[in-house]
Amino acid sequence: MATKKTKKFETPIDQRETFVSIQRSFADSELSVEEKLMTLYALQQVDSQIDKILQLRGELPLEVEALENELEEIASKEAAISAEIEENAATIAHSKQCIVEYDAQTEKYKAQLETVSNSREFDSLQKEIENQELLRAIAEKTINETRERNLDRKQALENMKEKMEIKAADLAAKKEELATIVEATSAEEKKLQAQHDECASKIDERTISAYERIRKSCNNHLAVVSVYNGNACGGCMCTIPPQRLLDIATNKKMIICEYCGRILMNPDKAE
Repeated sequence: MATKKTKKFETPIDQRETFVSIQRSFADSELSVEEKLMTLYALQQVDSQIDKILQLRGELPLEVEALENELEEIASKEAAISAEIEENAATIAHSKQCIVEYDAQTEKYKAQLETVSNSREFDSLQKEIENQELLRAIAEKTINETRERNLDRKQALENMKEKMEIKAADLAAKKEELATIVEATSAEEKKLQAQHDECASKIDERTISAYERIRKSCNNHLAVVSVYNGNACGGCMCTIPPQRLLDIATNKKMIICEYCGRILMNPDKAE
């Protein structure tokens, strides 16, 4: 009776996994352990060359992004100030119209004073006249204060426009510099990226995920290193125990530096 072949269960990749946690399944691949280690080392070499290209750009990409964000913020502030100036202009126009109406009402009440028949009516008209004059004074004060505020806002707008011109010129210069660097290295970067993709396609997703995490966690972005000076980790320079050195020499097992978590390679095989 033929035995039924069981399907292997693939556990989901945990983003907290390290190389230590996937060491057991490292040998479970179409590639031999040695071939897999050599492919990882080749991938690391390619990625290191890509890193050097990116280093040529320095902080330019971040500076360009920061300037673009700053210009957007300035433009937003400019729009807000322009809207405020328009609102102030509308306030001034409304106050002027109110003054015309207050003056008309005042003249009307003054004309009625000449035809009053008793003191109560006279007092009432006088109060109306005083009220209209008070409202007129408030409107004049509003106009003066709003004009002063508008002068300040217009000055701020001018300063902001000058600042925006300087920032825009700086952004254009940095973009041009970045474009020159990208253009000079684009062919090499494209070639290296193709090599990266080729190496990565030969390695299982779980190992690649761990490899990328280790690279991001290290300042020098080295996840796979060779033995340095015969007995030290090429990443952290810590001494490797003799038994581990023997295992590394064979390239038949995945050996992890117990101090920094990097994969260790036989330097002869690495060459």
